[in-house]
Amino acid sequence: MPAAPPASAAPPPPASDAPAPVRSLVIWVPDWPVVALRRESGGEPGEPVAVFAKGVVVACSAAARADGVRRGQRRRDAQARCPGLRVAEADEARDHRQFAPLVARLEEMAPGVQVLQPGLCALRARGPARFYGGETEAAGALLAAVTEGDIDARAGLADGPFTAQQAARARTRAGRPIHVVEAGRSAEFLAPLSIAVLDDDTVDLFARLGVQTLGDLAAIHPDRLVERFGFRGARLHALAAGADSRPVTPRTPPPELHREVAFEPPLEIADQVAFGMRVAAEDFIAGLGAVDLVCTELRVILTGDRGETSNRVWLHPGTFDAAAVVDRVRWQLAESGKLVSGVAKVTIEPEAVDAASHHAVSLFGSGPEQRVHHALSRVQAMLGHRGVVTPVVGGGRWLSERQVLVPWGDRSPNSDSDRPWPGSLPDPLPSTVYAAALPLAVVDRDGDMVAVDGRGEPTAVPAAMVSANGSRGIRSWAGPWPVFERLWDPERARRAHRFQVVDATQTAWLLVCDGGEWFIEGRYD
Repeated sequence: MPAAPPASAAPPPPASDAPAPVRSLVIWVPDWPVVALRRESGGEPGEPVAVFAKGVVVACSAAARADGVRRGQRRRDAQARCPGLRVAEADEARDHRQFAPLVARLEEMAPGVQVLQPGLCALRARGPARFYGGETEAAGALLAAVTEGDIDARAGLADGPFTAQQAARARTRAGRPIHVVEAGRSAEFLAPLSIAVLDDDTVDLFARLGVQTLGDLAAIHPDRLVERFGFRGARLHALAAGADSRPVTPRTPPPELHREVAFEPPLEIADQVAFGMRVAAEDFIAGLGAVDLVCTELRVILTGDRGETSNRVWLHPGTFDAAAVVDRVRWQLAESGKLVSGVAKVTIEPEAVDAASHHAVSLFGSGPEQRVHHALSRVQAMLGHRGVVTPVVGGGRWLSERQVLVPWGDRSPNSDSDRPWPGSLPDPLPSTVYAAALPLAVVDRDGDMVAVDGRGEPTAVPAAMVSANGSRGIRSWAGPWPVFERLWDPERARRAHRFQVVDATQTAWLLVCDGGEWFIEGRYD
């Protein structure tokens, strides 16, 4: 590639067959992943927050930036600069979910919104400018529609959505949220901007070749870029030269599937709230059925009179009907400790949907499975969310930790069961596990207590197990196998050893020696 001419040189004109850029208006909300996190899970406005993806900062709050946190930092570096940093994982679904109401407001003001990414959308500027009396006036009206609370929206207007986006990002601030690039001056505006704003994997190559700004890139003849990069090179040159001819493609608004019920005055009794949700729940299910969908995961958002919220996703072993929706609202009211005042608003929305044809009941039913499902669901509706539970295997080193009871229809809370657990017991596992430790004593032939020394060896040969129910002779034994936990914490450190023993009646036991004290962890039946 030839050396780039100076940025002051006039860039080559764009190809004559390329369409002219369309005046575009871009609405941008800085640090949207952080804003979406706070809107969904709460938090103080001045709290330092960083959102991570694959261990790298992708967005951070103003308070975190003031402490030195930047995009692209590793988690350890960010936490070293800001010890009080609140850490959260990136969630694209959460970002889209929280951005949808803002897009809906914009569409009420000016139809034809294209969502470029959560927190960033574009419109054609001509229609809103003619309606509101000018481009600046249109941008101000749209910003007023979405700016509220912790939302600090910005607007940029220019020829093409790329230039308008850079105008919003680079030339706006808190007291000046609108920047307008005059028609025909996009190349002049873009020239001093860094090549990094292209967000392309060729940026590093351009930087090594001495191309540092968009003006440097625009000064290169487009034919040279096409020879090296093909269509991508032509596209990058058009962006850098302010000839972004991409049209704004309005989205097709999805059907309104969520339902919202406001209570005035706020209600204090759960049964009253549940009764008030019956019609909304039936309308919610009917709305899904109208587009041939069923809800498999339901999000319930409870809003208190003082502004506190309770946000939870509920699962169902099959699909939700109106009665199941009302039950989830009632159960969330009973289990949530976040509401300290009356319920002012309840919002229900589908978190996950599926085609109704996938859940159609067969002509002769599905046999015992369907009967079990209906029976357990009916019992759960009468007894409450935790009235019917199913056992699952969780993660942990101790058998009691691995026994997890999950409410019918919910996922297992322990997603780490397949992780390595050094010191955990391999298969086969005891069939009987004691939730409460059963104390006993293990003695040698002389009646002295057996222990484990510092080298991990038994101090004597185990000969008998002595408990409140009597004494059992030990015919064979194996072990010990160490289980060391939290050795870095003196208060919670634990050094224990497991033994497998067979008594005189050929019953196998799993014993634990913990600090010289013995107890039974399980029995092999």
